[in-house]
Amino acid sequence: MRPTEIRNMSPDELDQKEKDLREEIFRLRLRGATGEIENKMRARLVRRDLARVLTIRQQRAGGA
Repeated sequence: MRPTEIRNMSPDELDQKEKDLREEIFRLRLRGATGEIENKMRARLVRRDLARVLTIRQQRAGGA
């Protein structure tokens, strides 16, 4: 996900996106522990997306 896409989201959408990403990370960790994961890079990409969402939320909080 591109940072510009995240910046265009409303605060409620950011909250939902954060929740969805955290849930996906949990599922990927679980599947990784059981050896069912097909694409190991997916977990890395999801963590980066979560970091982007959290960073933009922090920037908005500091700038408001």
